[in-house]
Amino acid sequence: MADDRAERELEPTAAAGGKTRYDVRANGTTRVRAKSGAIEMRCRLILLATWFLLSMAIMPSLSADEPAAVEPAKRKLVLVAGKPSHPPRMHEFNAGVRLMADCLAQVPGLETVIVLDGWPRDEAVFEGADAVVFYMDGGGGHEVVQEGTRRLDLVQQWADRGVGLGFMHFGVEVVPDQAGDRFHRWIGGYYEHMFSCNPIWEPSFEAFPDHPISRGVRPFTIRDEWYFNMRFVNDEPGNAPWEHEAVSFVPILVARPSDAVRDGPYVYPQGPYPHIQANKGRAEAMMWAVERKDDGRGFGFTGGHFHDNWGNDDFRKVVLNACLWIAKVEVPEQGVESTLAEGALDRNLDPKR
Repeated sequence: MADDRAERELEPTAAAGGKTRYDVRANGTTRVRAKSGAIEMRCRLILLATWFLLSMAIMPSLSADEPAAVEPAKRKLVLVAGKPSHPPRMHEFNAGVRLMADCLAQVPGLETVIVLDGWPRDEAVFEGADAVVFYMDGGGGHEVVQEGTRRLDLVQQWADRGVGLGFMHFGVEVVPDQAGDRFHRWIGGYYEHMFSCNPIWEPSFEAFPDHPISRGVRPFTIRDEWYFNMRFVNDEPGNAPWEHEAVSFVPILVARPSDAVRDGPYVYPQGPYPHIQANKGRAEAMMWAVERKDDGRGFGFTGGHFHDNWGNDDFRKVVLNACLWIAKVEVPEQGVESTLAEGALDRNLDPKR
């Protein structure tokens, strides 16, 4: 009986309209099934609806699991402090770069690394650097001219890759035969012994160029050992922009020394120098910026003798802006804003007598 029913359930019957249906006989009842094409279509619709509902349920979890967008790599700035020198609160290179690094810590897109007490033992610290700033003693004892030309050649390799270079205070002085040509290519000029001069005076910086380093900098007056009469490329005076086959030059901090300042005394030698006196009335550059043909940037800054000058907001800002600019980090419209905590100028000072 069961076999007979099974055979009969598979028998097709003719339905009204000539459409083929199947009679399903079970327990004495009869059901009429739709034709096979309609069944296939209904199944497809059911599957499609099921797939859509599952997709809607799964998609939020997939979105949550997706990795976050990769942030651009930070630009790397290395600040190199020279060895201790001079009496307390003067040439405080180690404390100075620490203070600068603290002020730059919250700048988006910038990683700041500091090197203390001169040239690093492990030069791996320079790997991947986008800019390097040297705040240190110079002349024949300059850190970059030691070991023959090895260090100079290394810095030249950085420059060839477009690494930004900055030199501050005594760090802008080199012996011409050792590194004069290099400094011309790197930052457009340098301090030359007995050609340049180094009086302690109080210039007023009242006007600034339309340049990223000047952003947010207000007029200020401050006493420092401001070097001037730099040995610039082609003996340019440095108080106006100029172009050279190697660099494009823009003065940032410019002021006019009084006749009394030109007449001396200078710090060393005391002078006066006749060629300095002969230029009475001429404005001088004490900070400048260059864009090099190798796509790198550079700056020179002759202040920074007195550590307490870092307490001046505009003195500090113009240097911080320069550090960002040579590292090719966008300088904020109002410059790098920074506030020194109470006692910040007394921290990290070198032990001196």
